[in-house]
Amino acid sequence: MLQFKFLGILMGVAIRTKKPLDLHLAPLVWKQLCCIPLQLEDLEEVDLLYVQTLKSILHIEDSGITEDNFHEMIPLDSFVGQSADGKMVPIIPGGSSIPLTFSNRKEYVERAIGYRLHEIDQQVAAVREGMSWIVPVPLLSLLTARHLEQMVCGMPEICCDVLKKVVRYREVDEQHALVHWFWQTLEEFSNEERVLFMRFVSGRSRLPANTADISQRFQIMKVDRVSDGMHRHCD
Repeated sequence: MLQFKFLGILMGVAIRTKKPLDLHLAPLVWKQLCCIPLQLEDLEEVDLLYVQTLKSILHIEDSGITEDNFHEMIPLDSFVGQSADGKMVPIIPGGSSIPLTFSNRKEYVERAIGYRLHEIDQQVAAVREGMSWIVPVPLLSLLTARHLEQMVCGMPEICCDVLKKVVRYREVDEQHALVHWFWQTLEEFSNEERVLFMRFVSGRSRLPANTADISQRFQIMKVDRVSDGMHRHCD
């Protein structure tokens, strides 16, 4: 739990300093951080197969399954279900000893969904506690999940148009052939290559969602070297 608190601190620092983190969290996590109640659709977004399985159990009579042959078709015999990491766990206290039957399948499905929607509540609370040391966490409830993700993670795409807006030329004209070649090359890069380029020149792999928050200007400067200096250096 201390690691989740530390993650919250890092996220708070990213918001405060406008230095984005390269995080890849499920949409439902950002919703929970904003105190937005989760719905079944949120679970479907990350584990569609499991939700489809639960729905098939709930409406199993549509397939001609009855109480008599229920256990022949359903490989579960108690109130256990799949957790986010794929392990089978009790979905309620003592669930391993509560039989799953044709008649209580509706309660089973409701409990299984409820377990998954609240499975990481403690971890999310720990992250929010860590964030509270840096930013006013109650204000997060005013944000959408997408907005919070952008504040923490910035833009996933390194856009050349954004870089051109914040570029600073030093002792070189933007109409110079070398500058044109530079931008042409950067635009031909894949996003992964542009991320590596940004990490090399600035130490960051993401840009803030708001261009105005880019405090460190991107610079292109003249270097007094012979035209084939790179070639000679490589030799």
